[in-house]
Amino acid sequence: MSDIDDLYPGFASHWIDTRAGRIFARTHGSGPPLLLLHGFPQSLAMWHRVAPALAARFSVVMMDLRGYGWSDAPRSDGGAAYSKRVMGEDVVAVMEALGHVRFAVAAHDRGARVAYRLALDHPGRIEKLALLDIMPTAEQWKLIRADAAVAPHWPFLAQPAPKPETEIARDANAYFEGLLAQWSGAHSLRAFDARAVAQYRNAWGDPARIHAFCEDYRAGATLDVAADEADLAAGKAIACPVKVICGSGYLTSAEKPLAIWRRTFAPQATGVTIDCGHFVAEEAGEAVVAELLAFL
Repeated sequence: MSDIDDLYPGFASHWIDTRAGRIFARTHGSGPPLLLLHGFPQSLAMWHRVAPALAARFSVVMMDLRGYGWSDAPRSDGGAAYSKRVMGEDVVAVMEALGHVRFAVAAHDRGARVAYRLALDHPGRIEKLALLDIMPTAEQWKLIRADAAVAPHWPFLAQPAPKPETEIARDANAYFEGLLAQWSGAHSLRAFDARAVAQYRNAWGDPARIHAFCEDYRAGATLDVAADEADLAAGKAIACPVKVICGSGYLTSAEKPLAIWRRTFAPQATGVTIDCGHFVAEEAGEAVVAELLAFL
């Protein structure tokens, strides 16, 4: 664990048994509980420029989502084991094991999709919710269907197995590092700590995890969209305060993410745009810390 210990000195490590198998988590700090959830194709290592500062005020918990980082990667078909509803149950299990029934959440990318689904399914669990650089899954798919140039990795990864798995495995480093560079503000890996990238490489070098990533996106194209559409049809909204934090490069649609959240699941959401690419916690860590402290 030397690389990640270097990123998180003083943080405790936990292996927590859940229905998904063992989930890996890190904890540090004291105060109200705050969960940090990472995105694709990353792990909890992505919070290294944010978590230590937040631990001065909060009991910070970070976890690797199932299929990512050092957590187990259950086998799945058609996204069944990777719906955000199912992954949200992992969050509940981990937080209860650590003694937290109700907590705040700050989450990025795929982790933010788990977080908002959890807030809709278990409103009593979430005190406050910060969503980093996403819009609702059903809304994202509307944009993709209208313009194939919007997030082409979504339909690629959601193709039936094993097509995307086979293509990615030919050179996983080239594929995933290409995405990291493409989505960053500098269009390079300069924004990323080499120790974090080493952790990401370790995970996506495992064919079982490449499959898990694809299953995550297969669920996103089917089960997650269905869950969103059902809640939208029922007029369901997130009960807790919501803050939307986006990088300035996020999407080119006329309707911005904050407006979309207000129109859908978070009518009272507040929001801010930070001058960076998609990886806001790594590209603009100090700004993210300031926004989260002001919100939380």
